[in-house]
Amino acid sequence: MDDNAENTIRQYSHMVYRLAYARTGNRQDADEIYQEVFLRYIRKKPDFQNHVHKKAWFLKVTVNCANSLWTSPWKRFTVPLTDDLVSEEKEQAADLSQALQKLPPRYREVIHLYYYEELSTEEIGQILRRKTSTVRTQLTRARAVLKEILKEEHYEF
Repeated sequence: MDDNAENTIRQYSHMVYRLAYARTGNRQDADEIYQEVFLRYIRKKPDFQNHVHKKAWFLKVTVNCANSLWTSPWKRFTVPLTDDLVSEEKEQAADLSQALQKLPPRYREVIHLYYYEELSTEEIGQILRRKTSTVRTQLTRARAVLKEILKEEHYEF
């Protein structure tokens, strides 16, 4: 691997991992997606027009890899852990990251792309293949749901 590829991976690693985690809600799946995205980058060696095109490519591939993970036979036949293990985490004080994980994946991803990656609703729509109006509606609904979650966790506004 050349220095240019290493620099690109360093530059986009946090963004890819955060989006993968936002999509999946757990580290194991986020790790798998992260590895797949950069493996595709190294194998395909895409030629980018500019920085914006490169960032959009990484975001789109991350979303596609997450979608592929959910449709894989392995995921379809796995059973979630029982609530006994999760109840310990629920007893701890919730922070914003935990509250975000309670959102449905379609809301988590638009919140992540809008606030953490600072993309416009138009850019998010292109990446997720959704209408801009749908993205705006999902952002509005995600904020409302997040507000309710934070109220339940006794956060002050």
